[in-house]
Amino acid sequence: MQKLIAVVGTNASGKSGLGIELARHYGGEVISADSRQVYRGLDLGSGKVTPEEIAGVPHHLLDVCAPGSFFTMADFQRLAYAAIDDILSRGKLPFLVGGTGLYVDAVCDGYVLSNIEPDLQYRRELERLSTEKLWEMLEAAQPGSGVDPQNRNRVMRRLEKLHDGDDGGVRKEPRYEVLKIGVTWDRETLCRRIDQRLQTRMEQGMLQEAQGLLDAGVSEDFLYRLGLEYRYLSQYLLGKGGSEAYMLEELAKAIKRFAKRQMTWFRRDKSIHWLDMRGDPLAQAEKRIDDFVGGNF
Repeated sequence: MQKLIAVVGTNASGKSGLGIELARHYGGEVISADSRQVYRGLDLGSGKVTPEEIAGVPHHLLDVCAPGSFFTMADFQRLAYAAIDDILSRGKLPFLVGGTGLYVDAVCDGYVLSNIEPDLQYRRELERLSTEKLWEMLEAAQPGSGVDPQNRNRVMRRLEKLHDGDDGGVRKEPRYEVLKIGVTWDRETLCRRIDQRLQTRMEQGMLQEAQGLLDAGVSEDFLYRLGLEYRYLSQYLLGKGGSEAYMLEELAKAIKRFAKRQMTWFRRDKSIHWLDMRGDPLAQAEKRIDDFVGGNF
């Protein structure tokens, strides 16, 4: 199998920057593995790298669909496979970089996903229900499903699969030999980095970005379902989030809780090589990659 490097980690860990440095060093290209960065116009709130940060390193799966569009894990896997195969066909090394664990696993582990077309009428019925009601339906149909009860999209998607005769069991047929590199910090440092990044983004215009999305007709429901920045900012702008200071305090807490869930997800994978971020993470990663690719890049 041909080789793929995955750089994974939590929010505000520095994984995007490290992925760019590594891709530049090896003459490779980056495939973003982030469930929100696929949407056009979701830039500051999703932590999307800027043209200056990209520094000429080709990136894939950024801005591939309009906000409000339905984008699934299967969509991501299909586009990621196409991008990776294209990169490899040109003799380049692909770097899958991101923090959406399910997207990373779908590609690295080769999830075999159902090709059943969604029942749009059933989807419309589900969309009319509250997240709490959807979760009650899922618990009744598949107790102990493991789906986050607060993740409306995932709950709906599992209900759709069950409706279509797919019990959610995962078969794996890996396409690539993968080296997984992990990026994170101790909790105190990570929380400080999250706070600093949130402040910087606000100064850069993240609130105005959210307002622009609402002004452009992106629905409140879509922004709410995205969670984190877009949920809290849009609710505040619509007069539902208290004062700006209170909203930012609650948002910072939510991002930290999400980072904890990210680490819980990634820590299950014993094949990830975690870097010592207080040392020289770039040198550590390059040593791992050199051993993995055998000097072929």
